Formats: sequence, C-alpha cells, structure tokens
Amino acid sequence: MKILLTGVSGQVGRALAVPLRALGEVIGAERKLLDLADSASIERAIRQFEPDLIVNPAAYTAVDRAESEPDLAMRINAEGPATLAREAARTGARLVHFSTDYVFDGRKPGPYLESDPTAPASAYGRSKLAGELAIAASGCRHLVLRTSWVYDLTGANFLRTMFRLSGEREELRVVDDQVGAPTSSAAIAQGCAQAVQQWLLTDSSRDDGIYHMTCSGQTTWCGFARAIMVRLPQIAGALGVNPPARAPRVSGIKTQDYPTAAQRPANSVLDNSKLQTNFGVTMPPWEQALDSLIATGTKA
Repeated sequence: MKILLTGVSGQVGRALAVPLRALGEVIGAERKLLDLADSASIERAIRQFEPDLIVNPAAYTAVDRAESEPDLAMRINAEGPATLAREAARTGARLVHFSTDYVFDGRKPGPYLESDPTAPASAYGRSKLAGELAIAASGCRHLVLRTSWVYDLTGANFLRTMFRLSGEREELRVVDDQVGAPTSSAAIAQGCAQAVQQWLLTDSSRDDGIYHMTCSGQTTWCGFARAIMVRLPQIAGALGVNPPARAPRVSGIKTQDYPTAAQRPANSVLDNSKLQTNFGVTMPPWEQALDSLIATGTKA
C-alpha cells in the first residue's frame, strides 16, 4: 500500500509517519510538494504518486488569525480537503482527514457525539466544518477524525508555551472555565493507525464517516497547566534543557478575563465510544498520554 501523508512538518504529521509505516510505504508530502491552498499542487501530487491512502493532518490552525483571514482558512481547511477528496474519489483511494472540536459551539453540558448538531462559533471552526462536509459529499471512502487540545514536545502548542513561560514568570494565569481533553500527537498517531488498520479490512463503506478521537477524561486549561508544572523536571529532561529553578504558581481565570479574537468552545469534550465500538480503539487517559509522551521524549 502507498500512503501519501500531508503536513509532515507539523506535530501530528511527524507523529503519524512512524505507525503508518506498518501499513505500507509512507510518502511524506511537505507543503512545497502538496500545498492545501493550491488545488493544482494537490492534483499534481496525487497524480504523481498515485496513493492508495491519503492521510491529511495538514491544516490552517491559527485560530485567532483566521478571524482576519477567513478566506485563507477556508481555502486551506475546506477547498484543499475538497480537492483531496475529489481526487480520492477519482482514483479509488481512501482518505483520512483530521478535524476539530471547534465545529461545535461548546454549549452542550456533556460530551459531544458525532451525531450532535454542529454550530461553529469561529472562522476556523466554520472552515473545518466546510472541509468535513465537502469530503462527505465527494463520495470517496473516508474517515474524518475530530480531535482537540493537541500538543507535543515540539512545535507551537500549549505545553511548549507553558514550559517557556515557567522560566519567565512567577505566576501563570490560565483559563479555568473551558473543559476538554488534552490529546498528545503520539496518542492521535497510535489511535489513527489502529483505526485505519481495521478500516482497511472492510470493503463496505458502512464504517466510513466521522469519529471522535481524543484522550479520555477531562480537565480545564488551568488543570492542564498545573499538570505540566508538576512535570517540569521531566519535560526539561525530554527537551534536553535545564528546568526552571522553581515552578510558578498557576491561578485560574475566566474566559472573559483573557479575551481572544476567536471564540473558544466552553466544552470541548468529545465522546470516543463510536471509535471503540467500530474499530476497537481505546484512547488513553490524558494524564497517561502526557506521561508517555514525556517518557518517550526522554528516551529519544
């Protein structure tokens, strides 16, 4: 099997490269080869490599900047995946695409199911939902994996930001009224590879569609920050740097005390039951995934 993987310089794309090798030959497509903002480059790449499976973690992820760049976000997150799906339908390839909790408004009191009504409250969320809808309308065999609160030891993400700020400040004020499940790129990669392995065994499209894929459990951004502070020495070791002399205190604040251009969902908790039922994939608790990522980084 020939697998075309986009976004290989991003945190999820890098993590996916290793477990996907168990399924076939992985061709990593950097943006200079496959640019989601350029439909012609997408068509060229797929016609050049003729993949059996396309895995697309690449996306426009600048949530706040999307409010002032909605057209660019739509081009990358909706029109790009639409072209991928159209090419997949033309060639008979299957498509795995990553989406987000931002397709919901966050007002539901409990975990979101795949069948719950979508209502994005931001330009980023609208662009990601448009991508989902375009893929579904294309007729290609597809999986859309919604995840949330993604982080890694590399790249730009919440863990890296908190670690940097821990060496600069005595107090960190972090939002404590948004709930979700921090999900490491490694947990996503392992879960995706397991799900795809099972999905490839089915000739029928009955298991195609949207799946939620986040770590289990839930916390707030403030709770996640406190978990990071407890693990500062281990994180520093994994990054190969010295830890701060002492961890700053973490104080909870309300969303209204930290205004942003884009509205964040107050509830980003996604229910993973469908993923487990259909593919046997059980996502780890978020604290376990955090410790596992740190331990793996330390060994590397």
